[in-house]
Amino acid sequence: MQLEGSCHCGAVHFSLHSATPYPYQRCYCTICRKTAGGGGYAINIMGAAETLEVTGRDALAVYRAELEEQGADGVCRMQTSSGQRHFCQRCAAALWLFDPTWPDLVHPFASAIDTALPVPPARVHLMLRYKAPWVEPDIRPGDDCFEAYPELSIEDWHKRRGLWVD
Repeated sequence: MQLEGSCHCGAVHFSLHSATPYPYQRCYCTICRKTAGGGGYAINIMGAAETLEVTGRDALAVYRAELEEQGADGVCRMQTSSGQRHFCQRCAAALWLFDPTWPDLVHPFASAIDTALPVPPARVHLMLRYKAPWVEPDIRPGDDCFEAYPELSIEDWHKRRGLWVD
């Protein structure tokens, strides 16, 4: 499915192909929540990195989060995430995440997609241990909940439900 997206001010437009266009995965981690999640979570989908086309690259900026990691010695250290969160530096709209760990993939935020996305039959709530105290997740019958990451990938979730789009 061809997806079109943009920032709020219109300085950045992008398109990409996605075989997994259902916006089903709600992430409550502090990074997603604070950089792209007005409702206390962010929703990202997955696309093929080689199909990403962007206009307005001069308005793009990248944020790489600092992560606190506890070493085997029990000492906490800061580490810079490999995830590159792209956003418009003019209007601050979160656009997509790219991580060189998975160079074939790009994860646009559903909030930046202008194409009508299909409604997911169920949702996954992940990283719930990091949700803000004021957030009350809207968990419906059929939804799955995880304190951290689920084992099922975005691709596998779509394929198991017969929702893979070629």
